[in-house]
Amino acid sequence: MTILLIVITSAISILGFRNKDVFDKLQLNPYQVYHKKQWHRLITHGFLHADWVHLFVNMFVLYFFGTSVEQNFEQLAAAGIIKSPILTYVLLYFASMVFATVTTLAKQKDNIWYNSVGASGAVSAVLFTHIFFSPLQMLYIYFIIPIPGIVFGILYLGYSHYMSKRGGDNINHDAHFIGAVFGFLFPLLLDPKLINVFLSQLLNM
Repeated sequence: MTILLIVITSAISILGFRNKDVFDKLQLNPYQVYHKKQWHRLITHGFLHADWVHLFVNMFVLYFFGTSVEQNFEQLAAAGIIKSPILTYVLLYFASMVFATVTTLAKQKDNIWYNSVGASGAVSAVLFTHIFFSPLQMLYIYFIIPIPGIVFGILYLGYSHYMSKRGGDNINHDAHFIGAVFGFLFPLLLDPKLINVFLSQLLNM
């Protein structure tokens, strides 16, 4: 499923690079969503990206952590906690994509000029679901600096919150923050007892 999402997202993003009309119709514009009920934008914006770098970074992160989360869900299915790993993964990805827009929609619903694109909200959710199941696994900042996943997660949330308040860099940090929180809580929505999995991993330091 991760590979399929990467292929579809890359194809639509490339189409958006080449066709401004497609880009304009699919990007998140809170004004169009709220006032003209173009609800599809809550999903379609996640299949567009601003440029090649934006696309590559999101798909790179999705590949490595998405495949890990798929394995986690397969284990949950084997344990009888969920029925379908694929449907659970799809639910995580698309629900987080929508939830990640909530703050943006509330803040910018009357701003006709505000637009946002990218799968960052959903990708952040996938990353933080991975952190939930493997909080001590090392992540590498800039591919060099090792840091435990749980520490990275705390720093990521702090940075996203700070940059959201600061603003001015044309990045939707609210989507990053909300997507990340949703992804971390998602396993608990499946089964609150999974908190024991997180704690047992965390305490095995």
